[in-house]
Amino acid sequence: MIWLGIDPGLAIVGWAILEGNETTTPNLIEYGIMETDKRQPTGQRLGELEQDFVEIINEFNPDQVAIEMPFFSRQIKAAGGVLQALGIINLVCYREAHLTPIFLHQASWKAHLVNGKATKDEVAQALQGIFDLENLPINDSVDAIAIAYAGCCGLRNDIK
Repeated sequence: MIWLGIDPGLAIVGWAILEGNETTTPNLIEYGIMETDKRQPTGQRLGELEQDFVEIINEFNPDQVAIEMPFFSRQIKAAGGVLQALGIINLVCYREAHLTPIFLHQASWKAHLVNGKATKDEVAQALQGIFDLENLPINDSVDAIAIAYAGCCGLRNDIK
């Protein structure tokens, strides 16, 4: 089974592709980030994300998608952009592959690896051990790998 893990955002989106199932350690196939220029209009940035996700869906043909459900405090200015990007991601998943993503809380996928309040560095260290990696960039792709891994291992939050 091919899993696409996504750490959503408007400025930076982390993504990762894993192959595996709940009974074996999955293989890490590919990972990366997508970035949009903060100086561009939101509509243009969303269009770029849509194109990038269409390419990923068509290249890797995932069977499942796991996405972090964003949590916002009242002070977060980026909430609107992140939620719009999440809508584009959800749309592309359904339109291109008829997939309904699994949404995971940040604390639950982090707890699956280390603990619910783990730093990005702690998550990266855990993933390096699981996938026998020497180096892993400390960026949003780390979270996407962990999200895909948690989904592949059977973690579910039943977020509708």
